[in-house]
Amino acid sequence: MRKVLLVRYGEVFLKGANRPHFLKILTDNVKKAVKPIGGHVWLSDSRVYVSNVEDMDECVRRVRKVFGLYSVSPAIECEKDLDEIGRQCIEMMRGRSGSFKVFGKRSDKKFPMNSLELAAEIGGRVLESNPNLSVDIHNPEIKLRVEIRDMCYICVDEIMASGGLPMGTGGRAALLLSGGIDSPVAGYSMMKRGVRICAIHFQSPPYTGELAKDKVMRLARELGEYAGGMRVYLVPFTKCQLEIHEKCPEGLGTLITRRFMMRIANELARQYGAQALITGESLGQVASQTMDALVCTDAVVDMPVFRPLIGMDKTEIMDIAKRIETYETSILPYEDCCTVFTPRHPVTKPKLDTMPKAESKLDIEALVKEAVENTEMEIVY
Repeated sequence: MRKVLLVRYGEVFLKGANRPHFLKILTDNVKKAVKPIGGHVWLSDSRVYVSNVEDMDECVRRVRKVFGLYSVSPAIECEKDLDEIGRQCIEMMRGRSGSFKVFGKRSDKKFPMNSLELAAEIGGRVLESNPNLSVDIHNPEIKLRVEIRDMCYICVDEIMASGGLPMGTGGRAALLLSGGIDSPVAGYSMMKRGVRICAIHFQSPPYTGELAKDKVMRLARELGEYAGGMRVYLVPFTKCQLEIHEKCPEGLGTLITRRFMMRIANELARQYGAQALITGESLGQVASQTMDALVCTDAVVDMPVFRPLIGMDKTEIMDIAKRIETYETSILPYEDCCTVFTPRHPVTKPKLDTMPKAESKLDIEALVKEAVENTEMEIVY
């Protein structure tokens, strides 16, 4: 008998001939997640297993953040002997009270009982041993699962995981990561669809300080827990913002700033091997996120821009941020470069054909090149 973590995968089940490819990536991601705690990971008969971990709670915390998984359960592995299975089930249910049901699953057809017979037999033994339990086959408070596979696996608790698709099966993209609530949620949403991301952050010293940078790096680490680490590009953006502030119409300042961010992000994304950009924009939330403004923003890049939050309101976004544990970091009071030189009356319905004239006094190519060349890269875990 030994303790293992029984891991169930979700959407990967729907894959056809390429399912082995998805499962290999998924298993590799679980291995990466538990490597710091020394876990042994293997794939067998529609389940992933983790053993050899001393701290099961930490193992659960790490594994449930791996995208592509449906749920995890701390379990007992024992021999496929009915008496031994009965003893382990009785021990697992000791001290519990309320209604229960046994869910039997027999993948090994050589086992002498089918799934229903196994559930009935084990249920009877558990009920006889614990007078505080009662059987409820329709809506049980406790679900005791007994799975007959290469070994027998017994569990009670089922902890929901992150779902989605395995990281690395959906290509690469670059996330424009500010210090706010929205962009980490946008990054998480795309990671959940199997996209491996890097983060691009724009900083404007002395208008933004080390505390603002530390906040963003902390957000990157919190996102990186779902990805086994993350690459962060730190872009020096002060010169661009000063030039825009001095030489461009004030009402278009924020929009032109966004256009420069997109141009620089486009170049850095190519260095990372990304196929798309990701932003945390939600339609109409601020002046630079109207439909007219987004048209002007997208016009300066030559790769797709994914906006997974585009139809969400702020409350929905905040709820996700709290669930993925980035909210408390996002609301720390350290401003990012987006708040520098904010116009008093921003234009909300800009016209794309007016943008070349608005930017005509800027040496766009030189400013973008200088920012890219002086960008620093850090990797967080």
